[in-house]
Amino acid sequence: MARPRPHDDALRTALVELASRTVAEHGSGALSLRTVAAAAGTTTAAIYTLFGGRDGLLSAVVDEGFRRFAERLAAVPRTDDPGADLLALGLAYRDNALANPHFYRVMFGSSPGAEAARDGVPTTARPTFRVLRGAVARLPGVPDAEERALELWALAHGLVSLELAELLPGTRAERDARYRSALLGSRR
Repeated sequence: MARPRPHDDALRTALVELASRTVAEHGSGALSLRTVAAAAGTTTAAIYTLFGGRDGLLSAVVDEGFRRFAERLAAVPRTDDPGADLLALGLAYRDNALANPHFYRVMFGSSPGAEAARDGVPTTARPTFRVLRGAVARLPGVPDAEERALELWALAHGLVSLELAELLPGTRAERDARYRSALLGSRR
């Protein structure tokens, strides 16, 4: 009979989830391995075994955020209508952020630990940005897909960040309509 693994995927997932919430709410400086381990019902030894330490745990949080984001983008069907596909990707961007606000904040936040966990890789070099750039490149008459993709990302990111910070007025339905309208208006 095989020996059970003392630190399984469920524990790894719980630790990443707890760490993401801590960093999103209080900054990376507040990330205590002892506190995260206690909240997960384990020891700091588990964190060292699974992640190699605090920096490895922070990197795992960033990686998980981008993994979830990439998964959400990959689920968007591609059609013969590049404009509709781009809108669908924009809506998926927001859906992912609203479903995973703690990961979103760490992925794009400015706390020193989160910045270091991103290993200096600019977001535009990540596969998730390449999906956007590829969708923009399919639009007719776009001379510089990279620049246009940056503009669209800035629009989506700004609106989503304001919404997560609870700085946008209105009900959820009103914010949904405003976001969709902004994305549709950006296609002009």
